Amino acid sequence: MSDQTQGDGTTTKVFDRISVAGEDLLRKVKELIHEGNVRRISIKDKQGKTLIELPLSIGLVGAALAPALAAVGAIAALVTECTVMVERES
Repeated sequence: MSDQTQGDGTTTKVFDRISVAGEDLLRKVKELIHEGNVRRISIKDKQGKTLIELPLSIGLVGAALAPALAAVGAIAALVTECTVMVERES
């Protein structure tokens, strides 16, 4: 599901909501990071409570992502189903 909102007049922010099973969470987050146009990833539980927010900047790669991905892996081990909210700029 996608929603679009106007930003500051020059960019449009697009929000996607993706439901994933816990065992697929880490794979999906890595896939989103590699897309390159993702600005923020939020992971929410079944009740809509935010478990983690990952702001992604253009320069954030490699070793800088390791702690965030470790946290996502720990969350994946604890939840059976969650929602990934993705903010993109287009």
